[in-house]
Amino acid sequence: MRVVIVTESFPPDVNGVAHCALQTARHLVDRGHACVVVAPATAPGNGSDTHAPCPVVRVPSLPLPGYPQVRVALPSRRVAAAIAEHRADLVHLASPFVLGVRGMAAAARLGVPAVAVYQTDLAGYARTYMGAGEAAAWRRIRSVHGAADLTLAPSSAALQDLQAHGVPRLGLWPRGVDTVRFRPGLRDEALRRELAPGGELIVGYVGRLAPEKQVELLAGACRLDGVRVVVVGDGPSRPGLEQALPGAVFLGRRTGEDLARIFASLDVFAHTGPFETFCQTVQEAMASGVPVVAPAAGGPLDLVTHGRTGLLVPPRDAAAVRDAVWALAADPGLRAAYGAAGRATVEGRTWAAVGDQLIGHYADVLASRKAVLAA
Repeated sequence: MRVVIVTESFPPDVNGVAHCALQTARHLVDRGHACVVVAPATAPGNGSDTHAPCPVVRVPSLPLPGYPQVRVALPSRRVAAAIAEHRADLVHLASPFVLGVRGMAAAARLGVPAVAVYQTDLAGYARTYMGAGEAAAWRRIRSVHGAADLTLAPSSAALQDLQAHGVPRLGLWPRGVDTVRFRPGLRDEALRRELAPGGELIVGYVGRLAPEKQVELLAGACRLDGVRVVVVGDGPSRPGLEQALPGAVFLGRRTGEDLARIFASLDVFAHTGPFETFCQTVQEAMASGVPVVAPAAGGPLDLVTHGRTGLLVPPRDAAAVRDAVWALAADPGLRAAYGAAGRATVEGRTWAAVGDQLIGHYADVLASRKAVLAA
């Protein structure tokens, strides 16, 4: 199979869309398929594609105003050219919004089927950044995804949202987790002493520091006796969060084995954002054997079993986050039980397993297109 992945983000970017696109490309190559990635150009001096598993076509881009870590692709003929030159059997659109829309249009002109992967809660972002515009965001989502042969949602909550707003031809495709990289055995007592020299319980957040993540909800946890909050990530909200979270340790962006070591060295993982269509960091925490506190909304509803692998709390409720952290802080046995159950839950969710599911979706789309053409 010959596949072109058109993605709004790709490494060296660090976010869920980039990571999923990379893992998809790797799995396709590992299974013997021919793959090309089309992605926005990175900022000058921000790395190269020498370690990518397949060729990467970069499209000129500009930084998003107010959020320079995000690059937005400019109009370019390279998208259609890449699809045509690769003789693609199928186009995979990763979180289509700007570049993905062009990929969708090019695929339609060339008669190539397209699978769109829904990953970003644009309606939630509209509420966060503009205080309105949710209806317009859903019109955009329907327009973009309605043109695809299949749209894949990462969680049951995302699937229900898409169904409720009239997006057709839907399927469910979750995300994998690297259970070899993220594992309990990486717990590092020296790192723990560095982060919490007083022996405090360590509560960690990992992710972008942006308004929609609502990391300020950890303020109450910061004030608990014997608790140290550790924040991993970067973004436009960092200066304000450093003021809002007294005593928290900010580690900036971390990746690879360094990130895995931090995950395993936490006592509790706390996620605060209510707009997650999946929430990969929750799954990475579970793989690391760490109990989770997360909002009872979106992707975490599929990942966290309340009272077994962690605690689900009402979204946007700082007091509930604080109380859940305190409940886990007071009970080491409960933390250990939740952490072990979390690890057991995700052990079968490898990228190879979910990658094969994706290839199955591709095969179904190609068979349906072939049947239509033969009719």
